[in-house]
Amino acid sequence: MQPRQSLLPALLRAPLDAAGGEPALPSWDLADLYAGTEDPRIAADLDRAEAEARAFEDRLSGKLEALSGEALAQALTDYERIEEVLGRVMSFAQLLFASDAQDPEHGRFQQTMSERVTGISSHLVFFTLELNRVPETALEAKLAESEALEAWRPWLRDLRVWLPHQLSDEMEKLLHEREVTGRAAWNRLFDETMANMTVPVDGKELSVSAALNKLSDADRSVREAAAKGVSEAFGSRIRLFSLITNTLAKDKEVMDKWRRHARPGSSRNRANMVEDEVVDALVSAVAESFPRLSHRYYAMKAKWLGLPKMMHWDRNAPLPRDEDSTIPWPSAVERVRAAYAAFSPELERVAAPFFEQPWIDAALRPGKASGAFAHPTVPSAHPYLLLNYHGKARDVMTLAHELGHGVHQRLAADQGYLRSSTPLTLAETASVFGEMLTFRAMLDAEKDPAKRRLLLAGKVEDMLNTVVRQIAFYRFETRLHEERRQGELSAERIGEIWMEVQTESLGPAFEWTPDYSCYWAYIPHFVHTPFYVYAYAFGDCLVNALYGVYREGSVPDFERKYLEMLRAGGTLRHKELLEPFGLDASQPDFWKRGLDVIAGFIDELEATQ
Repeated sequence: MQPRQSLLPALLRAPLDAAGGEPALPSWDLADLYAGTEDPRIAADLDRAEAEARAFEDRLSGKLEALSGEALAQALTDYERIEEVLGRVMSFAQLLFASDAQDPEHGRFQQTMSERVTGISSHLVFFTLELNRVPETALEAKLAESEALEAWRPWLRDLRVWLPHQLSDEMEKLLHEREVTGRAAWNRLFDETMANMTVPVDGKELSVSAALNKLSDADRSVREAAAKGVSEAFGSRIRLFSLITNTLAKDKEVMDKWRRHARPGSSRNRANMVEDEVVDALVSAVAESFPRLSHRYYAMKAKWLGLPKMMHWDRNAPLPRDEDSTIPWPSAVERVRAAYAAFSPELERVAAPFFEQPWIDAALRPGKASGAFAHPTVPSAHPYLLLNYHGKARDVMTLAHELGHGVHQRLAADQGYLRSSTPLTLAETASVFGEMLTFRAMLDAEKDPAKRRLLLAGKVEDMLNTVVRQIAFYRFETRLHEERRQGELSAERIGEIWMEVQTESLGPAFEWTPDYSCYWAYIPHFVHTPFYVYAYAFGDCLVNALYGVYREGSVPDFERKYLEMLRAGGTLRHKELLEPFGLDASQPDFWKRGLDVIAGFIDELEATQ
């Protein structure tokens, strides 16, 4: 482990805010991608990519089956190079938009880039479609004759799972070109609506992110005012959000029918390289555990708060005697880096540039995307992290989480642009593991029983939010998409489904007010990436099992194997990745093992009452 003093130089270089000499929250600098929207490199890169894409199509269309193994390997290298250029441009546009969606220039620029990139990539659509039609025997022969092509085997394996769902070349090209005026346009409408919304709270107009943060305030009246403000803001726009949701759900139904997907979630599972049956086992295991997890915990929390019933604005309330103190950004950075270094000095070394370079945007400002994410951009650059840092313990965990994504993306970058991308189910591994490292370090260092209980309770709530809440979201989506197949759903019916899944997942400790029925509308995953949400629960339960193996010390050389797992990127499936640790997500008891970790924390909390 590196000495703690090694963290200080980067912290001392942080800019100071004008108010009181505290280090200001960092903002990212996107110049490692492009200097700005007028950077001449953007036009040059796009012009070059378009010329190369046209030449690529002219040279190879209709000829892939006849290529030698070496020639096909070179074609894949050329294809990846063009795609990475397009990925760099779109990464810049997306990050710029996320930094301030209220700036109309950012929205215009992102749309313009999306249209240009879509036009260029239309010349590449043939490649994966034709590659999938190469007979298996012919492809195996090419792989056998070329070591360079053999390195592409994992990517080819994942590409070919889409063959049963592939349409004609002409239709695929049409769908590709219409994306910017279809689903992508509805996504943009959602994003710009959210970015320009304000929420009335106690006579002030707050951003959505700031208002949602008030739901964790120690003052119950503040939480109630924020909750009612969120209900008012989203309730007044619920017809718009319902229209977006209905349209996208119908769009998905049409595509699922044409692509022959068995059910609404099947395409997401296929993209995640996980079987429907494995996801079903996860969802069933979590739903069956609602009583021993969320129902039991929130019954305890209601007693701690002295409430016969909790309202929905009490769910994230701090516990009594929780000082709800603000953790300065430098302290958050130090805690997270120290936790990473204690597990693996190499992991901390990979994490260090995020703090030493302007790769993180944690500042609070109007128009900025709410929540948090890690954007991998392209291997020739580096990832960027977005957070909205309010200084609470949960924000420290969020930093640890997004940093996990960042180090995962950096370690996998050597696989190249196409092979470094990780399925969503495995993309959460490093992030949740990083959270657990940070939490355990804080818990082990805390000797005060009361403060230890607060830490444990906070972790349990985070895990319930990650596992129980996300599986409830998944069940909500499943029911919504299934009912949408019978016709458009009213805003009232969507709200009813939402209230039903919240009641069953969170349990009898809550009393629900009708205005909570519109809270589904602020979840961006429902719009951007349908059925994404179970990946959080998948990752949390997987990491609980993985971390248990680490704590037991039952797997020799765990650190090396863990880093190798991250470096693999998207080249290995979940069974292959977990095998060195003696774990198998397809086994019936796997998910129970992960859920038992949460239940064990709740047992420990019950013992302190």
